[in-house]
Amino acid sequence: MAVAVEQLESYLPEFTEFAKLGAAQTPSWLRDLRERAFARFCAVGFPTTRDEDWRFTNVSSIARTQFKLAHGSAIHPTASDLASWQCEGCSARLVFLNGQFAPELSSRNEMPESIIATGLRNAIASRPEAVALHLGRYLNIERDPFCALNTAFAEDGAYIHVPAKLAIERPIHLLFVSTSGGNPIMTHPRNLVVVEREAQVSVVEDYVSFGPEIPTLSNAVTELIAGENSSVAHTLIEREHLQSYNISTLRIEQARSANVASHSLLFGGALVRNNVHPVLAGDGGECLINGLFIGSGRQHLDNYMLVEHTSPHCASRQFYNGILDGHAHGVFHGRIIVHKDAQKTDAKQTNRNLLLTDDAQIDTKPQLEIYADDVKCTHGATIGQIDENALFYLRSRGIAEIEARQLLLEAFAGECVDRMHPGPARTHAQKLIEQHLSTIALVRSSAAVDTTAERHWKEVE
Repeated sequence: MAVAVEQLESYLPEFTEFAKLGAAQTPSWLRDLRERAFARFCAVGFPTTRDEDWRFTNVSSIARTQFKLAHGSAIHPTASDLASWQCEGCSARLVFLNGQFAPELSSRNEMPESIIATGLRNAIASRPEAVALHLGRYLNIERDPFCALNTAFAEDGAYIHVPAKLAIERPIHLLFVSTSGGNPIMTHPRNLVVVEREAQVSVVEDYVSFGPEIPTLSNAVTELIAGENSSVAHTLIEREHLQSYNISTLRIEQARSANVASHSLLFGGALVRNNVHPVLAGDGGECLINGLFIGSGRQHLDNYMLVEHTSPHCASRQFYNGILDGHAHGVFHGRIIVHKDAQKTDAKQTNRNLLLTDDAQIDTKPQLEIYADDVKCTHGATIGQIDENALFYLRSRGIAEIEARQLLLEAFAGECVDRMHPGPARTHAQKLIEQHLSTIALVRSSAAVDTTAERHWKEVE
């Protein structure tokens, strides 16, 4: 307990210094929001495994690390350095270095001028009333200490506003680059996406690392507001280095007949927590929560889904697949709450997992809380290994073991890709999945060869 208190106290000078910077330009409503959030974080501290929502994830490694706010970027990547992380075919790319908008690295291709896509700090300065209308309104800082911590240090991130009845087919790519020059740093990107009625947009939120592998904490929050009859696709990609910690929260507020799809792809990080919390607040809304997590080594990948049905005639679907190798630990905690007035709710939740070694571990907890009496809700989870019969069949057809394993893994992961609409975001996701699965297939095939050789020599002895 003393260690925990000491670590909390170390955030006080960081917050005090942060509050002083730009205090004259900070609106009073934002200053008050930050102070309430920091007070809440100090009151509850970091979550522990005694908290039901965090029972499978120990964040003590984050609490023990002396993270400092990143004041700018000690390492400055160029546009050519970032080229390999580009999502081809996007309408715009917004780049953020340690959570700060970098316009010199960003580009706007053929996106209509009426769509606002800029840094949140710029939007607060130029459109304070529009930002104040939504920022912090939907996020529950009382529930999650990391959300409170993000709000306390909320300064910059992405701000996207799509006017009513405007459809943009190609996605907007948000590239968040973490760089560290020597000491552990923390960033708290805050994103606000407002999509008005009958509008359509796709957003790709992408987290990468640049520079030496030094511990970094990326604690990001995105508030997504989907207006009536709007259609929104949001794709989260986490592929930071293995000394990084990534906590992300996507809070979705859906109006009447809004259709929102959330896709999550988790590849990197030492400890990753992916929170997705949609609230279907209007009649006839639809929500898809679709995800894939691929872990190896000693990675810890936690997915927490909270879907709230508060209005009638809404439908939600959750599909999450996990592939775990080595000593990796995966978590899926899916919770559906159907409120009393949400009659005619149709909700489904499925979690499927492949464990490629005996040391890989998955904790899965599908959960339903139903307070209405006219609903259709189902949930389920499966855990298994690669089908050896299918592997033998492919090899008997002349396919090498590495390729055979990769084909089976890609078929399993392909369920996630198939739920994405065709386009640049889907193509980008499929490319990344194939890259990670080819590495895992190679490692597994090498391990199989080593095991066979060891068994052979034991028989000879």
